[in-house]
Amino acid sequence: MELGFSQIGVAGVDLSSAEPGLEAWLAAGFHGSMAYMASHGLKRARPAELLPGTVSVLTARMDYRPAHSPSDWVALEWARHQRPQEGVVSVYARGRDYHKVLRSRLQKLADRLAAEVGPLGHRVFTDSAPVLEVELAQRSGQGWRGKHTLLLNREGGSLFFLGEIYLDLALPPTAPVSAHCGQCSACLTACPTQAIVAPYRLDARRCISYLTIEHDGPIPLALRPLMGNRIYGCDDCQLACPWNKYAQRSALPDFDERAGLSGASLLTLLAWSEAEFLRHTEGGPIRRIGHARWQRNLSVAAGNALRAGRLPAGEAQALRVALQALRNGASDWMQEHLDWALAAGPSATPPAQTAG
Repeated sequence: MELGFSQIGVAGVDLSSAEPGLEAWLAAGFHGSMAYMASHGLKRARPAELLPGTVSVLTARMDYRPAHSPSDWVALEWARHQRPQEGVVSVYARGRDYHKVLRSRLQKLADRLAAEVGPLGHRVFTDSAPVLEVELAQRSGQGWRGKHTLLLNREGGSLFFLGEIYLDLALPPTAPVSAHCGQCSACLTACPTQAIVAPYRLDARRCISYLTIEHDGPIPLALRPLMGNRIYGCDDCQLACPWNKYAQRSALPDFDERAGLSGASLLTLLAWSEAEFLRHTEGGPIRRIGHARWQRNLSVAAGNALRAGRLPAGEAQALRVALQALRNGASDWMQEHLDWALAAGPSATPPAQTAG
């Protein structure tokens, strides 16, 4: 708790019962272009193969709801989608990069543990290696897997990060908890792209978080209109989940919203040069996608804003001018996204052709 964690638990290393589900998910191609998921294969379900000598896994979760978020934060987040001119960044990504926060604090936790028990073989992870994080967290009593595939906790909803410490120290495992989704299917209904193809089964290729973050290249035409103004990640399945009325505010300032990443207009964000993008995203998770993918995401959102037909004429025209300006020097696939956006709406004009 001193380090900002909300809960810890301990899991064993025999995850063999999770292997068939992992193999079926990969065989269905649901991992999309995340080739590393397939290349690592079953190592994810075999902690002792990833780090020889591991006999137990300490799991930790850390709340990330911003400390100053109001009690009606869910309603305020839903309202963002009614403002097509605004670029919406997932709540978790508006602050400091969670990888850095969790990794350093997990290491401090491991150091404290070593100070108590003596020399300790260990390695810390947070979304950074082939680790079945949700499976380990579920087995160690952190919560249960929701139908959206995220972990749910009765006292904290799903707005938390997960981390692990692989240990060569045998610790008694924590008892798992029972599931409490019942007949609820709110997350399946809420998903804009219907990426949750069945309870507990996610096709990442349709997921907006995957499309805006992990996917490098053109976004499928059929999915673009469904993305709305979501430019980095998507929170809809979490916003729809009744358990997130219990989402806890973070005890750390690291996850407070940074200026410019919440409530900014698409026009403002499109105007960022690569240097400005790097400056605004320094130390945050968004930087990893790079400026080109950032502009791709913005162009899709801009096209959707123009298609919505709710922008004042001046704003719509300014958006078109900004998109047109980006065509100069853009890659072929980026030009295609810009042309798609510029073709939106009844007043659309054909994009100017570049020389050559």
